[in-house]
Amino acid sequence: MMHGKNFIICGLTGWCMEVAFTSAGALGKKDKKLMGQTSAWMFPIYGMAAVIGEIAPKISHWPTPARGLLYGSAIMAGEYVSGTLLTKFDVCPWSYKGCKYAINDIVRLDFLPFWMAAGLIFEHILVNDST
Repeated sequence: MMHGKNFIICGLTGWCMEVAFTSAGALGKKDKKLMGQTSAWMFPIYGMAAVIGEIAPKISHWPTPARGLLYGSAIMAGEYVSGTLLTKFDVCPWSYKGCKYAINDIVRLDFLPFWMAAGLIFEHILVNDST
């Protein structure tokens, strides 16, 4: 069963990762302010990564790249579903319009390695949480 504490941990971790990621993107654009950003809508989306804490023990024998691929694919599926829903209400905080590997402007296939890494980070935090 997914614990509320893990939902909060994943929501906050996701927010921090997103701010760091978007700030790194600003660096790539030579923006010295390094402004990172996120949205309140992202907290529950990232919070859903708490399910990784339930899955991880069952697949701990898998090689790391296989676990990362599972997590990354699941995160992208969640991104697609949540993005589609948020778009219907005109509140989706992201758009990949015009991006080469975008699907319906909601997910980017070239982001899979980043989502794989994020999933493994969530796994590390959730599995190694001794409290």
